[in-house]
Amino acid sequence: MSVFDAILLFLAGFLSGAANAVAGGGTFITFGAMTLVGVPPILANATSSVTQFPGYITSTLAYWDDIRHFWRGALLLCLISAGGALAGALILLALDNPSFRALVPWLLLGATALFAAGPWLKPAPKPGHEAAVGSLAGSLAQFVTAIYGGFFGAGMGVMMLATLGLTQAGDYHRLNALKNMLAVVIAAVAIVVFVSGGVVAWPQAIIMIPAGALGGYAGVWIAKRVPQKMVRGFVVAVGLFLAFYYFTKG
Repeated sequence: MSVFDAILLFLAGFLSGAANAVAGGGTFITFGAMTLVGVPPILANATSSVTQFPGYITSTLAYWDDIRHFWRGALLLCLISAGGALAGALILLALDNPSFRALVPWLLLGATALFAAGPWLKPAPKPGHEAAVGSLAGSLAQFVTAIYGGFFGAGMGVMMLATLGLTQAGDYHRLNALKNMLAVVIAAVAIVVFVSGGVVAWPQAIIMIPAGALGGYAGVWIAKRVPQKMVRGFVVAVGLFLAFYYFTKG
């Protein structure tokens, strides 16, 4: 590995951590950077889950003031996320499925459209009541998202923000805090599977892990100081960019 490769991987790790904390899409950055330095696609995909994990933790801790109000109610979603992530990660190890890659841009487009339409689609809360963190629709949507995240994490944050925005209560920052919390669970389960399967490129991961942790904390600092309309616009832009990338690369 050259010095240039190491610098590129460190910068990619930092940017991915910040992107995940604000909106999601960080896996695209790490996956792309590792592909550029010659890491095979399957190893790059699995290693991305490892490199994202510290950033998920630091961005979740940075949202602790929000999370402490609802974490007990979110435990069911955590269990559902663990089950979905396990299924998705095992599918990645067991199958060579190029057709799934063809679905990725369509999934991203759908999730981005849902997120963009969230303010108009989400029902208004009843006076004096706040919707629960968990619901049947929200649980099913989270299970599907967790399968996707365990199999191929690029765009997982965009998809989670889209589904959580339609099925959960709260403003953007509450949803983002819940998204980060669930992302920790999904990544942790996927990492156990990938490490057990021997598909992690550790030299590249060691460079990107601390950078991702720094980026995750910095991303929350940025998100809390930017108007929600701008953040929502950024999320939509990330989703469209990811979809365009996978459409053109095939």
